[in-house]
Amino acid sequence: MTTYFDERAKDWDANPMRVERAKTVAKAIRETLPLRPGMTALELGCGTGLLSFALQPDFASITLADTSQGMLDVLAEKIKAAGVGNMHPLRLDLASDPLPASRFDVIYSLMTLHHIPDTDQILRQCHALTIPGGWLCLADLDKEDGSFHQDTPDFDGHDGFDRESLQRQVEAAGFGEVRFATAFYARKQIDGLEKTFPIFLMTASCA
Repeated sequence: MTTYFDERAKDWDANPMRVERAKTVAKAIRETLPLRPGMTALELGCGTGLLSFALQPDFASITLADTSQGMLDVLAEKIKAAGVGNMHPLRLDLASDPLPASRFDVIYSLMTLHHIPDTDQILRQCHALTIPGGWLCLADLDKEDGSFHQDTPDFDGHDGFDRESLQRQVEAAGFGEVRFATAFYARKQIDGLEKTFPIFLMTASCA
């Protein structure tokens, strides 16, 4: 899958739905979390940074992590062009790499979790990286029939998530105050017909 994202990095932002989705989820995060000046954030699976650019004014520092070097290269170009100083790309695979030394007030991701085979491991890693009193925000697909990725070769992730099951996993990783809301509706052409896929925003606190 990393090769898939590398190949599509340069054209990733050309899809208006992705841009709209990132802005809408950023607004939902901003309205849900008690953000305050000086907070730090980590975005997992940042891609070209669409979500973090939308949240850039809200954080003192954002670390943007991804496994795709192609995505990170495009991101670095965008950061340089924008002249922002609080966004820092990082090549990181939490499934296999050592944890960064930093800890964060907020960890968030958009459409990343369903690409990660071992959800429980990643949630535990997120808990280890979140400071007490911090927050985890996951925006991802509700459980679907597999058609969302029917045009994605070699997809071996999850066909979305059942909210109750994911809540149990998040709580088992050490988080509390788990809440879900529908943040966005993605629309895709499937077999010639437009199909709608709800995307939730899950927030949870780190005790």
